[in-house]
Amino acid sequence: MNDDLRRAIRTVARLARVLERSGDELSLPQYRVLDMVARGDERASMLSARLALAKPTITAVVDGLVERGWLVRSEVAGDRRAIRLSITPAGKKALRAAEVVMADRLRPILERAADPEHALAVLSALEDALDQAAGERASAPAR
Repeated sequence: MNDDLRRAIRTVARLARVLERSGDELSLPQYRVLDMVARGDERASMLSARLALAKPTITAVVDGLVERGWLVRSEVAGDRRAIRLSITPAGKKALRAAEVVMADRLRPILERAADPEHALAVLSALEDALDQAAGERASAPAR
């Protein structure tokens, strides 16, 4: 493994920690689930595949979000085992509030980069790559 890849790993881990510390209301796993549901991934099984998390882990996070009134569960017509998840107005509000706080934590770090706009563009490109990889995982046959 080369030094640039090691630095990238350390940087991503440190950025995750910065974001983890940014909110008292919403944990990073809760944020990830709310964001995915808000973007249209509504079945727990799809979330599990896209986030590369075990179904019991997703269930625990979803349970907490439902308990807080940020997500609701409903049945999927024609599939008694499937559960559809929907974000509530309160969930949308919590998601946006968390993003504001996270942006406030991330902005000063990005501003220290030699080229903040380029750093942001690279992070956006990485999001696209992660989405593509997650989509491939989700569409892969079950093992």
